[in-house]
Parts: sequence; C-alpha cells; structure tokens
Amino acid sequence: MKVKVLLFSLFRDLCGSDEFEMSFDATEIEVSAFLEEVYGRFPPMKEWDAKMLIAVNCEYSDRDFMIKDGDEVALMPPVQGG
Repeated sequence: MKVKVLLFSLFRDLCGSDEFEMSFDATEIEVSAFLEEVYGRFPPMKEWDAKMLIAVNCEYSDRDFMIKDGDEVALMPPVQGG
C-alpha cells in the first residue's frame, strides 16, 4: 500500500520536504505504527510525538485509526497563537 504524507510548518524543515510517499506491505496500518516508521526515516520528528496533530484524509485522527492504501496523512505541529 502507498500513503502520501504532507508536512506542515517546521516539520517541512525537519524532513527537508513538504511531502513524500511511504509504502507498506500491509493493506492497512495503525497511525501509531505509521508514526514509528516516519520516526525511523526522520528521527528528529520523534521529539514532537506527544504534541503532533495528525489528519488522515483531512480529518483529525487518533493513534488507533487505521490508514489504508491511497490515504493522505498530514502531520502538523501544535497550533501557536500570538
């Protein structure tokens, strides 16, 4: 399965891109397992684990949500005001 990953704000800098694609052998993967794969590829992202906002197909998702083939996952740092 293939998943498109979108990165926002400082996550773009940490990963050196605003989007990338990941492939998995499974037909679906839980968000928490997906994040571990992202952290393996981009270790600095792990620092943001507790604060990270995750959306799958434009809807905020919990860590137990199942990502499926063709889904789009957005990773966002916490919203900051000023």
